[in-house]
Amino acid sequence: MKLRNLPLRLATGAYIVNSGLDKRGLPEEAAAGMQWMAATAFPQLGQMKPQQFGTLLSTSEVAVGAALLAPFVSPLVAGAALTGFSSALLTMYWKMEDWHKPGNPAPTPEGISYAKDVWMLGIGLSLIVGSVTDKTTEVARSVSSATGEAVGSVTGAVTGLVAR
Repeated sequence: MKLRNLPLRLATGAYIVNSGLDKRGLPEEAAAGMQWMAATAFPQLGQMKPQQFGTLLSTSEVAVGAALLAPFVSPLVAGAALTGFSSALLTMYWKMEDWHKPGNPAPTPEGISYAKDVWMLGIGLSLIVGSVTDKTTEVARSVSSATGEAVGSVTGAVTGLVAR
Protein backbone atom coordinates (compact mmCIF):
# COMPACT_ATOMS: atom_id res chain seq x y z
CA MET A 1 0.00 0.00 0.00
CA LYS A 2 1.35 3.41 -0.96
CA LEU A 3 1.75 5.79 1.97
CA ARG A 4 -0.19 8.48 0.07
CA ASN A 5 -3.27 6.20 0.02
CA LEU A 6 -3.20 5.47 3.74
CA PRO A 7 -5.23 8.51 4.95
CA LEU A 8 -7.85 8.01 2.21
CA ARG A 9 -8.24 4.32 2.91
CA LEU A 10 -8.17 4.54 6.72
CA ALA A 11 -10.66 7.38 7.09
CA THR A 12 -13.10 6.10 4.48
CA GLY A 13 -12.74 2.44 5.40
CA ALA A 14 -13.29 3.06 9.12
CA TYR A 15 -16.32 5.24 8.40
CA ILE A 16 -17.93 2.63 6.14
CA VAL A 17 -17.18 -0.33 8.45
CA ASN A 18 -18.70 1.59 11.37
CA SER A 19 -21.78 2.41 9.31
CA GLY A 20 -22.17 -1.23 8.31
CA LEU A 21 -21.75 -2.50 11.86
CA ASP A 22 -24.35 0.01 13.09
CA LYS A 23 -26.84 -1.52 10.64
CA ARG A 24 -26.49 -5.08 11.96
CA GLY A 25 -29.74 -6.28 13.46
CA LEU A 26 -31.75 -3.27 12.32
CA PRO A 27 -35.36 -3.27 13.48
CA GLU A 28 -37.66 -4.24 10.61
CA GLU A 29 -39.17 -0.77 10.27
CA ALA A 30 -35.72 0.87 10.00
CA ALA A 31 -34.63 -1.72 7.41
CA ALA A 32 -37.87 -1.15 5.48
CA GLY A 33 -37.24 2.62 5.40
CA MET A 34 -33.72 2.16 4.04
CA GLN A 35 -35.01 -0.42 1.59
CA TRP A 36 -37.65 2.00 0.30
CA MET A 37 -34.96 4.62 -0.40
CA ALA A 38 -32.72 2.09 -2.15
CA ALA A 39 -35.64 0.68 -4.16
CA THR A 40 -36.30 4.17 -5.50
CA ALA A 41 -33.02 3.86 -7.40
CA PHE A 42 -32.91 0.09 -7.78
CA PRO A 43 -36.46 -1.31 -7.91
CA GLN A 44 -35.33 -4.94 -7.67
CA LEU A 45 -34.26 -4.28 -4.07
CA GLY A 46 -37.93 -3.71 -3.21
CA GLN A 47 -38.61 -7.40 -3.83
CA MET A 48 -36.51 -8.48 -0.83
CA LYS A 49 -37.76 -8.83 2.72
CA PRO A 50 -36.69 -5.80 4.80
CA GLN A 51 -34.54 -7.93 7.12
CA GLN A 52 -32.77 -9.49 4.13
CA PHE A 53 -32.13 -6.04 2.71
CA GLY A 54 -30.78 -4.82 6.06
CA THR A 55 -28.40 -7.78 6.27
CA LEU A 56 -27.28 -7.26 2.65
CA LEU A 57 -26.67 -3.56 3.24
CA SER A 58 -24.77 -4.13 6.48
CA THR A 59 -22.62 -6.90 5.02
CA SER A 60 -21.90 -4.89 1.87
CA GLU A 61 -20.78 -1.86 3.84
CA VAL A 62 -18.52 -3.93 6.08
CA ALA A 63 -17.02 -5.66 3.03
CA VAL A 64 -16.27 -2.39 1.21
CA GLY A 65 -14.85 -0.82 4.35
CA ALA A 66 -12.71 -3.89 5.08
CA ALA A 67 -11.35 -3.85 1.51
CA LEU A 68 -10.24 -0.27 2.07
CA LEU A 69 -8.64 -1.08 5.43
CA ALA A 70 -6.85 -4.27 4.37
CA PRO A 71 -3.33 -3.43 3.21
CA PHE A 72 -3.14 -6.53 1.02
CA VAL A 73 -6.09 -5.37 -1.12
CA SER A 74 -4.72 -3.40 -4.06
CA PRO A 75 -5.73 0.25 -4.44
CA LEU A 76 -7.29 -0.66 -7.77
CA VAL A 77 -9.61 -3.25 -6.20
CA ALA A 78 -10.37 -1.13 -3.12
CA GLY A 79 -11.00 1.91 -5.33
CA ALA A 80 -13.30 -0.07 -7.61
CA ALA A 81 -15.31 -1.34 -4.63
CA LEU A 82 -15.63 2.18 -3.21
CA THR A 83 -16.49 3.66 -6.60
CA GLY A 84 -19.25 1.09 -7.14
CA PHE A 85 -20.63 1.59 -3.64
CA SER A 86 -20.61 5.38 -3.79
CA SER A 87 -22.05 5.36 -7.33
CA ALA A 88 -25.00 3.35 -6.05
CA LEU A 89 -25.50 5.84 -3.21
CA LEU A 90 -25.31 8.79 -5.61
CA THR A 91 -27.80 7.11 -7.93
CA MET A 92 -30.19 6.89 -5.00
CA TYR A 93 -29.45 10.54 -4.16
CA TRP A 94 -30.29 11.62 -7.71
CA LYS A 95 -33.51 9.57 -7.84
CA MET A 96 -34.79 11.12 -4.61
CA GLU A 97 -36.14 14.36 -6.06
CA ASP A 98 -36.52 16.14 -2.73
CA TRP A 99 -32.81 15.61 -1.89
CA HIS A 100 -31.53 17.95 -4.61
CA LYS A 101 -32.67 21.04 -6.46
CA PRO A 102 -34.69 20.36 -9.64
CA GLY A 103 -32.33 19.45 -12.48
CA ASN A 104 -29.38 20.41 -10.30
CA PRO A 105 -27.13 18.17 -8.18
CA ALA A 106 -26.88 20.81 -5.42
CA PRO A 107 -28.49 19.37 -2.28
CA THR A 108 -31.59 20.62 -0.56
CA PRO A 109 -31.61 20.68 3.26
CA GLU A 110 -33.14 17.15 3.17
CA GLY A 111 -30.34 15.86 0.94
CA ILE A 112 -27.29 17.48 2.50
CA SER A 113 -26.39 14.42 4.58
CA TYR A 114 -26.50 12.22 1.47
CA ALA A 115 -24.58 14.57 -0.82
CA LYS A 116 -21.37 13.71 1.05
CA ASP A 117 -21.23 10.46 -0.90
CA VAL A 118 -19.68 12.41 -3.77
CA TRP A 119 -16.47 12.58 -1.69
CA MET A 120 -16.38 8.79 -1.49
CA LEU A 121 -16.72 8.64 -5.28
CA GLY A 122 -13.77 11.03 -5.60
CA ILE A 123 -11.68 8.92 -3.22
CA GLY A 124 -12.53 5.71 -5.07
CA LEU A 125 -11.66 7.25 -8.43
CA SER A 126 -8.42 8.66 -6.98
CA LEU A 127 -7.37 5.20 -5.82
CA ILE A 128 -8.12 3.78 -9.29
CA VAL A 129 -6.37 6.58 -11.19
CA GLY A 130 -3.36 6.44 -8.86
CA SER A 131 -3.06 2.70 -9.39
CA VAL A 132 -3.35 2.98 -13.16
CA THR A 133 -0.90 5.90 -13.42
CA ASP A 134 1.60 4.11 -11.15
CA LYS A 135 1.52 1.14 -13.54
CA THR A 136 1.82 3.45 -16.57
CA THR A 137 4.82 5.16 -14.98
CA GLU A 138 6.47 1.79 -14.28
CA VAL A 139 5.97 0.73 -17.91
CA ALA A 140 7.27 4.07 -19.19
CA ARG A 141 10.39 3.75 -17.00
CA SER A 142 10.98 0.22 -18.26
CA VAL A 143 10.59 1.32 -21.88
CA SER A 144 12.83 4.34 -21.28
CA SER A 145 15.47 2.17 -19.64
CA ALA A 146 15.33 -0.41 -22.43
CA THR A 147 15.46 2.35 -25.07
CA GLY A 148 18.42 3.96 -23.32
CA GLU A 149 20.28 0.64 -23.26
CA ALA A 150 19.50 0.02 -26.93
CA VAL A 151 20.62 3.52 -27.93
CA GLY A 152 23.80 3.05 -25.89
CA SER A 153 24.50 -0.25 -27.65
CA VAL A 154 23.87 1.22 -31.10
CA THR A 155 25.99 4.27 -30.26
CA GLY A 156 28.80 2.03 -29.07
CA ALA A 157 28.61 -0.09 -32.22
CA VAL A 158 28.62 2.97 -34.50
CA THR A 159 31.53 4.49 -32.57
CA GLY A 160 33.42 1.23 -32.90
CA LEU A 161 32.82 1.13 -36.68
CA VAL A 162 33.86 4.76 -37.16
CA ALA A 163 37.03 4.21 -35.15
CA ARG A 164 38.16 1.38 -37.47
